[in-house]
Amino acid sequence: MNQPNIPVALTIAGSDSGGGAGIQADLRTFAFHCVHGTSAVTCVTAQNTLGVTRVDAISGEGVAAQIRAVVDDIGVQAAKTGMLLNGEIIGSVVSQVEAVNIPKLVVDPVMVSRTGAQLIDDQSVELLKHELVPKALITTPNRYEAQIFTGWEINCLDGMKAAAEKIFTDLQPQAVLVKGGGMSGEARGIDVFFDGTRLEVLTTENIPTKNTHGTGCTLSAAIAANLARQQDLFTAVVNAKLYVTNALKHALNIGSGQGPVGHFFPLLSQV
Repeated sequence: MNQPNIPVALTIAGSDSGGGAGIQADLRTFAFHCVHGTSAVTCVTAQNTLGVTRVDAISGEGVAAQIRAVVDDIGVQAAKTGMLLNGEIIGSVVSQVEAVNIPKLVVDPVMVSRTGAQLIDDQSVELLKHELVPKALITTPNRYEAQIFTGWEINCLDGMKAAAEKIFTDLQPQAVLVKGGGMSGEARGIDVFFDGTRLEVLTTENIPTKNTHGTGCTLSAAIAANLARQQDLFTAVVNAKLYVTNALKHALNIGSGQGPVGHFFPLLSQV
């Protein structure tokens, strides 16, 4: 029996032993969008719902080899990046994006956690800003990452709009999505999309749950999956945000800390 063309997406990110974020969240997101998921692991973390206790980096050459192995044989229609950890890995990913001509790149600039803790050093931040983000079809900074990109304090929706425009102009991705999950008050959970001409404020219902681990990874992975399925960029973003909202509605109350979003909500009616 002949199979139709199967969309393929690639995630270039870290492994989360707790299964809530990173490669594990990305591959689940791809699967629930009927997209074949491939991966290039950048680092291995020991973590759970309470936090991260150890991080071991993969070499830049090792990351590059994973990307080439996937692209040379299987091919990809879209890709996303997550935790790239250090300058060597970022440089390797930039080189591979250029060498193998990865299409429809979603850059989730994992630099700062939703609580405001910086995750990579300043030199790596500069490489990410000026070498990788300009190659992105879209970049998806959270509030704190947008502050690093702009040098501004962002406290309101107008600040998010201005930041999206500045990031687009200064760093030159094809589009920007400033995420409001770390905002407070009326701006919480609101995202701002800007592609140079279209400025859109994206809202969904606010889901009251502490179990939000993996939301950023899931959102960028869902955008990549929708792009692999040939949706236009704005539609891909809107549908990805809806997917995350539904996953938050079914977030998993596991462990002693912050549980992950619930990816398998489409199957619950069958259980």
